[in-house]
Amino acid sequence: MLMKPFTVADYLLTRLKQLNVTEVFQIPGDYVKHFTQALEYFDGVQAIGAVNELDAAYAADAYGRTRGLGAVSLQYGVSTFSALNAIAGAYVERSPVVVISATPGADARQITKMYDVLFHHSTGNLQCDQEVFEHVTVAAETLSTSVGAPEKIDNLLIAAITYKRPVYIACYKEVWGEPCPRPSKKPLQPLVIKSDPLALENAVSQAWAQITAAKNPMILAGVEVLRHGLSDLLQQIIDASGFLYTTTSLGKTVLDEKGSKFIGTYSDAASIGNVIELVQEADCFLTLGAIITDDYLWFIENKYADMVLATTEQIRAGYFIYENVTMKDFMEALLQRFKKTKGYPLPAAAPAQPVYPEPWASNSDPHWNDKPEVITYNRFFQHSMKFLKANKMLGDIVMTFGVSSSLYVATNAYGLAKNSFISSAAWQCIGFETGAASGAQLGSGKRAWTIAGDGGFMMVCQSLSTLARNNLNAVMFVMSNGVYAIEQVYVDMTAFEPGPQHKFDAFDILPTWDYMALAQAFGADGYRVETIQELEEALRKIKRTTGKPTLVEVVIPTKDLPGQMRRLGLE
Repeated sequence: MLMKPFTVADYLLTRLKQLNVTEVFQIPGDYVKHFTQALEYFDGVQAIGAVNELDAAYAADAYGRTRGLGAVSLQYGVSTFSALNAIAGAYVERSPVVVISATPGADARQITKMYDVLFHHSTGNLQCDQEVFEHVTVAAETLSTSVGAPEKIDNLLIAAITYKRPVYIACYKEVWGEPCPRPSKKPLQPLVIKSDPLALENAVSQAWAQITAAKNPMILAGVEVLRHGLSDLLQQIIDASGFLYTTTSLGKTVLDEKGSKFIGTYSDAASIGNVIELVQEADCFLTLGAIITDDYLWFIENKYADMVLATTEQIRAGYFIYENVTMKDFMEALLQRFKKTKGYPLPAAAPAQPVYPEPWASNSDPHWNDKPEVITYNRFFQHSMKFLKANKMLGDIVMTFGVSSSLYVATNAYGLAKNSFISSAAWQCIGFETGAASGAQLGSGKRAWTIAGDGGFMMVCQSLSTLARNNLNAVMFVMSNGVYAIEQVYVDMTAFEPGPQHKFDAFDILPTWDYMALAQAFGADGYRVETIQELEEALRKIKRTTGKPTLVEVVIPTKDLPGQMRRLGLE
């Protein structure tokens, strides 16, 4: 019996398996058929069939954030372009995803040249896919032959795991099925990029002068610390310095949320009062791995000169910028300064974390004070977080959020485990949370706990089918108020005032869906909750659910405006 040849597709799959990628999210297509057929029979890597490209790519992104590398297989043109939004988000938020595709083959290209034929899914420029993806990846390659394929595949994967960003690889249609040498048994390793010694010394000296001159320094930690495996180093710096620390919204759960130095997550005006006050009072910010977005304009306008900033793209101390210095080297050098210097740790201690029902009670919309049974954004988190804590579930879940009012309310939460809060807080994509659920659960091995806006859920609701298809017991809470509330806040916040004279803009009003019928159609359990008591009953049932997802329609008043969003809207 003839043995099947080892192919280019087998090579890539072997390398992915060595890097602990045991699932590849997939949309089928004729051009990419040689890869998808190899994936179907490849031992140790499972194909996860998704129902559309955003579903597949959001899932691969969340998988990359939790596992260290994700992969998605897509058809040429119509499929890759549909997934572009998700891959752009992965690029912005530092999530390593391998985008796998295939193009018309050598025969098709010759036919095009001879007869001017436009092949399906093509714009006419057969390099268009790669050219587009070059803008949202750190490396992109289209293989026209199996010759040299191993080296090119290795270089792409090394780029992904080094820079923690997406890469794109396509082959001419036939190349995925062509014979290829086997890789070595040694897994690929990220590049080790070292700093220029003198530049590092200058950067650390300037930063140290600024830090030691401060009377009230603080650490602001961001997502790059988590992505690059530097959380333990961050903890050592916190311990050695004695500084209080906070995180950005995107960097939330860069560490386990415990200890005497964590003040809570800083989400500008959406933050807890104590957090805002401490940030305002600080006179130096050791900012490590943070992507500073326009969510932090007050911070930039008021604290720019007080920042010591270290990211994978820049090292800055005040107004001084240093090139050829890596974040890791900078952090390690600062740690040694802290360890060698007397006078540290500082005696600072974070304020006590707010106890139940805070921080939710004080942020709940006062319009519903006389209706304690009504679920509001803050009451949802007040009771669901209490349930998770009481049932010791906080270490067993991974939360996913797109951009919605829920995201900003959720940043007030305390007590979450490391890398258990996945959000589109920088790219700010509505609907990310829904597609991310399957990747977050498969990548982390924890139960996905998704809180979606109803508008975001409507964009990729088919992701519920992917969860059911793969027997994942993820939970999807849809905050059902019938409007794009977060959009209305920034358009005209008076719409949330009581009375028929205050109306939502027509473009922010959503259609009415029967969520329970949808859950049944997709193969999920479904609950509709309108009161706190019904929510608590549903939570108890959800805890016991295995083998299938659960959709919970959480009915909240259309005009519920959480205090976190009100403050953001007034800025």
